[in-house]
Amino acid sequence: MKTLRCIVVDDEPLAVKMLEGFVERTPFLELAGAFNDPVLALSEIRAKVPELVFLDIQMPDLDGMELSRMLPADTRIIFTTAFKQYAFDSYEVSALDFLLKPIRYQKFLEAAEKARDWFALKEAASSASSASSPSAEKNAIFIKADGVLQKVELSDIQYVEGMKDYVMFHLASARLPLVTHLTMKAAEDLLPPERFMRIHRSYIVGLSHIASVTPQADVKVGDALLHVSEGYRPAFDQYLASLS
Repeated sequence: MKTLRCIVVDDEPLAVKMLEGFVERTPFLELAGAFNDPVLALSEIRAKVPELVFLDIQMPDLDGMELSRMLPADTRIIFTTAFKQYAFDSYEVSALDFLLKPIRYQKFLEAAEKARDWFALKEAASSASSASSPSAEKNAIFIKADGVLQKVELSDIQYVEGMKDYVMFHLASARLPLVTHLTMKAAEDLLPPERFMRIHRSYIVGLSHIASVTPQADVKVGDALLHVSEGYRPAFDQYLASLS
């Protein structure tokens, strides 16, 4: 796995200095820039397109949540903030993790390793795709479980379940799920939207595995009954309508 280039953005100089030190201590990270001004940071991020941005949320002129929606598609975010209430919103953008200040190096390292694993999965999937026919549909992804990258056929994934810092891939061919250190947003990014749909903060379903849908919007997938939450209901109803 190549080194991940990263940029630090925080309006507090002491926080920037601390994160710079953390980056320097982490062998697979390379610091490409550090900024107190989010507007200047945005220009640099767009120019350099780093793999990773350590991003504060509450900042003047341009807050981190707004800035995150303006970043290049290939750049991922680890939020760093003193405000716990932003945790839920952070997983709805391209965030791989959420670090609550004061940040200890161990927590920083765990988040950085999660980013490294995510890019390794992306790289493995890209290599597998280029090895096949250029016109071939993506049929598998790689999931890091038990320290090993495992190839998983998309057709085998019944649903994905989020559990805080981990996600579980429930497979039709296995009794136990594959557990990997990712966020639901990161897992969602790995899966083709024409074959998978987010129906809940904690669930992504394989559309081909849906056996039935109850009037209460409970989806039967394998042995599980998963609820479609209100926020995801319109998109799910639209999908069902497209089948009729």
